[in-house]
Amino acid sequence: MPAFVSHIRPGSDAYEANRRDMLALVERLRDLEHRAVELSERRRPVFEKRGQLPPHDRLARLLDPGMPFLRLHSLANYRLEDPNPKTSVPGGNLICGIGFVAGVRALIWVDDSGIKAGAMTKGSLAVAEQALAMARRLKLPLVHLVESAGANLTDYEVSLWARGGGVFYGLAKLSAAGIPTLAVLHGPSTAGGAYMPGMSDYVIGVKKNGMAALAGAALVAAATGEEARDRDLGGAEMHATVSGLVEYLAEDDADALVRARRVIAGLDWNRALAGYSAPEPGPPPRYDTDELAGVVPVDHRTPYDVHEVVARVVDGSEMDDFKPDYGPATVCLRARIHGHACAILGNNGPIDPAGATKAAQFLQLSDQADLPVIFLNNTTGYIVGTESEQGGMIKHGSKMIQAVSTLRVPRITLYIGASFGAGNYGMCGYAYEPDFLFAWPNAATGVMGGEQAARTMARVMRGAAERRGQQVPDEMIAAQETRIRDLFDDQSDAFTTSGRVLDHGVIDPRDTRRVLGFALATVAEARARTLQPNSFGVARF
Repeated sequence: MPAFVSHIRPGSDAYEANRRDMLALVERLRDLEHRAVELSERRRPVFEKRGQLPPHDRLARLLDPGMPFLRLHSLANYRLEDPNPKTSVPGGNLICGIGFVAGVRALIWVDDSGIKAGAMTKGSLAVAEQALAMARRLKLPLVHLVESAGANLTDYEVSLWARGGGVFYGLAKLSAAGIPTLAVLHGPSTAGGAYMPGMSDYVIGVKKNGMAALAGAALVAAATGEEARDRDLGGAEMHATVSGLVEYLAEDDADALVRARRVIAGLDWNRALAGYSAPEPGPPPRYDTDELAGVVPVDHRTPYDVHEVVARVVDGSEMDDFKPDYGPATVCLRARIHGHACAILGNNGPIDPAGATKAAQFLQLSDQADLPVIFLNNTTGYIVGTESEQGGMIKHGSKMIQAVSTLRVPRITLYIGASFGAGNYGMCGYAYEPDFLFAWPNAATGVMGGEQAARTMARVMRGAAERRGQQVPDEMIAAQETRIRDLFDDQSDAFTTSGRVLDHGVIDPRDTRRVLGFALATVAEARARTLQPNSFGVARF
């Protein structure tokens, strides 16, 4: 494949301005992520007094040292329950990601009991749902480090309770699919939370601290009048000797995590990959990945060439451009990332009829060639106007959306700029269930930009007034434009949409090659893995 020749001049005024703006957003991202860590760490003395490891230490003990860990949903719940950006704590009271345990790629879910005792939030429930779906789709064993106060009864919502049952449904489906699930009971897990270990294939309980009960002592007394002790109702020791809920009883958190690693190792999970060998790592890009911080302007209204992004991500900066002169604003490329062959669909502007037909053909060819597709979103959507409508924009855009919807190969989406309107759909946005979906901190998503929405509604207001023979004061138009602009822009930035769990996380642009390489390796393993499904899931006896 030919190597791309970059036209970016590092050190130029435009480059330095882009870099400065992007790094400011990256710093904001890291500050938000640290907000949750800092809050959780304040309870370290409480954990130590109980002889426990704090949640982040548990994760570190579980994972293989020196191996990559892909954090997911680090901004979940940001501005969802607390709308104030200065006080809202992201993370959803849990730590979620994909990492290696005893050499096995696994999905890890850690209850962050350092924050509100690990009580579930709207965001954490959405993360749990997505984590279970991802584990099933990518054939990843699930390891759940459990210590949660469960539902927050003071903020009870019947819809959250109803959706919460889907977590247990997801665990059952994982087991039936032949994907192991393991729960480590570090602390209390009561009421519905008791079914977290109950629905898991393997349970490790920690002496003195681990507990699972449908009702704690207070609720039992209120409901039945029985005076009982929590340890008798659901202590890990009782479950290991009487109820049979716990398979392995651990002395403390550290011992429990050693046992968890031992259980995962004993699965011999990678045996099913005996016929699979990862591709040889390709050469690094000819252009420094660090330059990605200066290649893309933060303002999505400023155009740039997506080839410049790809050149700093793919092996050797080599790419094959499909139909480059036909519908040129829609860019279709073949390349390799860490040796993995893939197709890349990007945008250099709105998608026109020619671009949509080219993309639909390219996607079908990629499916035929069994190549995973990476979508790099930066578009205001499908182009509008008399010429494009008469040119068949609706039917051609529909063909592209249909091609995206019916792809049988893995799909990885990255928002690197604007992703508006139906362009988000044609570029495999959230509703199209890509295997991975990440965003850069400059990304903006929504039905349209705030400025465009404000101008549109101003014209509607003036038109309606004219039909009534009236005139709308300019100050009323201005007030409406401000309100609508703020309404749209306040919801479109990457931090807010990620807080609503509309992606798998926001990443530093400079980590793009590493993240995409990890994602491609994960989907490649999933496709190569053979499962041993059954019709019922593993029942506990």
